[in-house]
Amino acid sequence: MKQFRSTIISCTCLLALVLVSSLSFTSCEDDETYADRRKRERKQVESFLKNGTEVRDPDSGEVFLSVPGNIKVLSESEFYANDSTTDVSQNEYVLFSGSGIYMQIVRRGVGDKLQDGERATLLTRFTEFNIAADSITSTNTTLDYATLPDVMTVVNTSGTFTASFTSGVLQARYGSKAVPSGWLVPLTFIGIGRQSAPDEEIAKVRLIVPSTEGQSDALNNVYACFYEITYQRGR
Repeated sequence: MKQFRSTIISCTCLLALVLVSSLSFTSCEDDETYADRRKRERKQVESFLKNGTEVRDPDSGEVFLSVPGNIKVLSESEFYANDSTTDVSQNEYVLFSGSGIYMQIVRRGVGDKLQDGERATLLTRFTEFNIAADSITSTNTTLDYATLPDVMTVVNTSGTFTASFTSGVLQARYGSKAVPSGWLVPLTFIGIGRQSAPDEEIAKVRLIVPSTEGQSDALNNVYACFYEITYQRGR
C-alpha cells in the first residue's frame, strides 16, 4: 500500500507562503556543523522516499501535489539498462550517486534532445516542495501564472548543460538568474519540443534535489527540495 505524508494548503495562499517560507523551516544551532546539517538533510530525504507527501486545497479538496511513498530507487546501471527510463507505475526513481539527485521521468516528451552546440529557449512549469519545511515554497502552476512560465536559455556544450533564467517565479523568488543544476540533469534524457497534436505531450519529470544541486536558499540553508517540472521548447 502506498504511504503518504499529508499536508494541507490552499492554492490561493501560495503567494503568502512563498513570502514567509524562508523563515518557516529549521533554524540551526550556533554549534551545528555543516556535516551535521548535511546528515539531517539526508535523513529528511530518506523519510521522503519512504513516506512521500500529499498537498490538498482545503476548500475544494483538490490534490495540488501527490508524491507516493515507498519510492523504488534504481541504480544508474539499472536505469541505463532499461533504456534510460523509469517505470512510473512501479514508482521508480533513478539515483545519480555522484550528485545525490533522484529523478523520475514521467514523460520523455515530444521533440528531439538538445544537440551538442545547440542553444535553446525552454519554458518550464514547476512546483517546488521544501522537504525540510514539509511545504510548497514556489510554483508557477496556479491560475495566477497561467500565461507566465519560467523561461530559461540553455546551451549544450559536449553534453554539459548551462542555463540562466530570463524571467519567471524562481528567479523572482530567489533573486538569481542561476538555474539549479538539478534542473539540468533531465535534459540528457528528454525530448524538448512543442505539442502540435492531441496525442503529443511535453516532457515531465520529478526530481529530488539535494542542497548542493539546488537553488541559492537551499544551498545556504542546507535543505533538499522535490520538484515536479515540465519542459517545453520556446518559439
